[in-house]
Amino acid sequence: MLVRVGDRLASAVCGTQVIVVRPPRKAVTITCGGEPMRPLAEAPAKGQGTPVDTERGTLLGKRYIHPEYGLELLCTKPGDGTLRADGVILEIKEAKSLPSSD
Repeated sequence: MLVRVGDRLASAVCGTQVIVVRPPRKAVTITCGGEPMRPLAEAPAKGQGTPVDTERGTLLGKRYIHPEYGLELLCTKPGDGTLRADGVILEIKEAKSLPSSD
């Protein structure tokens, strides 16, 4: 799937919704709960299925990254499914520490 900055994706099996902050450098399959994510307008109503991949749920406001692909997603609605890109679990982006004011 080719995604662009600002694309909104929704999970087919849980309530997770994300916005693409940085698109990947190549086409990838982004999944949540074990099923490919779809554009928000095409997503079925919430609760259509049962997430099969619930290793790590998504958290509201967290950024999920795949450093190798350069992919960054912002979670706008949490859910029970695990975000993956080509089968690799996306990591939560750590906040940068601010410089000290000393």
